[in-house]
Amino acid sequence: MVTVGPSLRAQFAPKGVLHVALNHGNRLLVGRDADGQPQGITVDIAQLLANWLGVGLSFMEYDRAADVSAAATGNQWDVCFLAVDPERAKTIAFTDPYVRIDGCYLAAAGCAARDAGELVSSGGKVGSVHGSAYTLTLQRKPGAEHLVIYPDIVAMLAALDRGEVSAAAGIGDVMRSEATLRPGARVLSPPFMEIRQAMGIVRGRSDAAAALGHFIRDLARTGVIGDIRPHRKVSS
Repeated sequence: MVTVGPSLRAQFAPKGVLHVALNHGNRLLVGRDADGQPQGITVDIAQLLANWLGVGLSFMEYDRAADVSAAATGNQWDVCFLAVDPERAKTIAFTDPYVRIDGCYLAAAGCAARDAGELVSSGGKVGSVHGSAYTLTLQRKPGAEHLVIYPDIVAMLAALDRGEVSAAAGIGDVMRSEATLRPGARVLSPPFMEIRQAMGIVRGRSDAAAALGHFIRDLARTGVIGDIRPHRKVSS
């Protein structure tokens, strides 16, 4: 493990407190308890990081991944939890992934596609969420012209229910949970991508970025991350 000194601590938390961005758009990894306080794997890892650095912790809570990445250059947060993507990497230095999640299509009851490939080749409209890792990926893949982008998951699922799109893209576990709420809906196989969730730090803090990479690798090597249970309340 890297030794934490004053200069490294100041690079991580220039305001004296570690400001951590939470993306509530990823309901598998972060949520809220009965009192409205954040909980989940990202919260647990953030606390471990703050303890290691010996600094206080403050959460900056966002509803969408797009809002987190957009704030990367505004000094609103110091570290974040986002899926790795080349566009985001222009302003955020990412660690190795600490967890990998399937990106899947939720097909409406009236969708005839039997699998993910058939959905894309059919030209059916697919809903996706603005700025999400899976949207950024799908916009670079065949079928991008059939994407319909919505501001958030609530608007996307409402559009699916109204029949505006044949399917919706999202995190596999979330899509499976939503399928149980919609008779005849189903999650298509195979997943259209692997979402690589990582920690990130604002670019320009090179020593802190290297130390954060060591921190995540040490957690993975010692089995700590495997012992942290993801937040499982994935319904709307």
